[in-house]
Amino acid sequence: MAERTDAVVIGSGLAGMTTACTLAARGYAVTVVEKNPWLGGKAALLADRGYRFDMGPTILTLPSVLRRVFEEAGRKLEDYLNMIRLDPQWRCFFEDGSKFDLVESLPQMQQQLKEFTGGEQTGRGYEKFMAISRQLDDVSQRFFFWKSVGGIADTMNLRQSMSLGVMKDLLSLRFGRTVAGLVRSHIPDSRIAQMIDHFTQYVGSSPEESPAVLCGIAHMQTNEGIWYPMGGTRAVPEALTRLGQELGVRFITGQQVRSVDTEQGRAVGVTLQDGTVLKSQVVVSNSDCVRTCEELLPRETARKLLSKRTFEAACSGVVLYLGLKRRYEHLLHHNFVFSQDPHVEFQQIYTEGEPAADPTCYVCAPSLSGDRVAPGDGEALYVLVHTPYLRPHHDWTKMLPAYRNVIVEKLKRTAGMEDLEERIEVEHYLTPASINQRYHVLNGAIYGLASHGRFMGAFKPGNRVREVPGLYLAGGSAHPGPGMPMVMMSGWIAADSVDADLNDGRTGTRRDASRSAA
Repeated sequence: MAERTDAVVIGSGLAGMTTACTLAARGYAVTVVEKNPWLGGKAALLADRGYRFDMGPTILTLPSVLRRVFEEAGRKLEDYLNMIRLDPQWRCFFEDGSKFDLVESLPQMQQQLKEFTGGEQTGRGYEKFMAISRQLDDVSQRFFFWKSVGGIADTMNLRQSMSLGVMKDLLSLRFGRTVAGLVRSHIPDSRIAQMIDHFTQYVGSSPEESPAVLCGIAHMQTNEGIWYPMGGTRAVPEALTRLGQELGVRFITGQQVRSVDTEQGRAVGVTLQDGTVLKSQVVVSNSDCVRTCEELLPRETARKLLSKRTFEAACSGVVLYLGLKRRYEHLLHHNFVFSQDPHVEFQQIYTEGEPAADPTCYVCAPSLSGDRVAPGDGEALYVLVHTPYLRPHHDWTKMLPAYRNVIVEKLKRTAGMEDLEERIEVEHYLTPASINQRYHVLNGAIYGLASHGRFMGAFKPGNRVREVPGLYLAGGSAHPGPGMPMVMMSGWIAADSVDADLNDGRTGTRRDASRSAA
């Protein structure tokens, strides 16, 4: 006997949880199906001998996105999460031995840049760059965010598209330019340019191949800040789980979806691996969009969908989880330890498809924000190095030992962590292969699909699957893309699209008036 619900959500990543909570807040019955025994996707927890590690995302920006999800249910985010604002936002370590702190304040940044470079040119360039970033952020907010977008046509109202204002907005997107090109046209100091490049590392793509519109991320981050939820970023899915339970969301864990079931081309539910059938009005997939098509849809439908565009996986990574018996006091919560030559690094990762010989390391040291993540004066150090997505010849069981040593030597040499080996008490890791298996992603990609392409690189598959009515996408491989706030926005957009479609009959069934949102 088939079970019935209004909506089935495949996967409980942050996007899936956001979709479920938003739909439930609007009065829908929602069932979330998760293949792993925990909820939260990559935002998982690793605990060992008193050390506590966030396993996935560690940088939370744009808290307004998360706040909007709780406001859907008439709740206050602050009643579920205790967050602290981090400023300085990052500490940067460079191969020449210099250090620089990224701060929110523009005047403070200009003063620091003057002291760091010995002149005013980089500070003036940074001011101009941030003005452009603010403009790009504003245009993104008006045309790109909070609605289902799969291409430029979806961003525009045809009645207004030829107006002077809209044309000016389109020109401001700087189509044809790359992130790296725009940054270096304003920032003469190569070290600061490399730092600014890494705003786009939230999307797991090369700044030399990504469209300049992504430079809007810089203003998003400095405007709303970087935040740390006490208890780690794991506290975010825990808060969403609590909200979902209060709203009546049903969670099924340890079960994989075998198929998205269709009737006359319309999604009407899912079948689980154990044969259980869940009938629903709509299905929202928080699984990778390519794997959703390849593994869950009828073969001919999948072929048509996948032929519409080129799908390139974003980068993957090696993550070291190092339990240190003594913390490093010269670090900040977030740190970047930069490569000597970013062009060589990006060429090796994104063009040659091989791990960088001299990688940039992201280092997170959460004990420095007062969170209890380790015994005594210890640290639960998180180290992420971007690598290519999985290639057929990559065997990470053989590659990891040597590459782990490359990473450790980089930290010793460039980040002042000369005695790192002596401090390690606990050590775990993830590789592209284990990320691929654990999270059911495309070729081990951490960030969904790559954002490469000077013109269309910012566009991901739309949240509505127009070819399969009743099927929706949410997550890093769907609009608007990867990163904690963006995947949660993706989940909200998917839910809002479902609600709009069920109310105007596009999916063929209308929402029961008795279930209207409060």
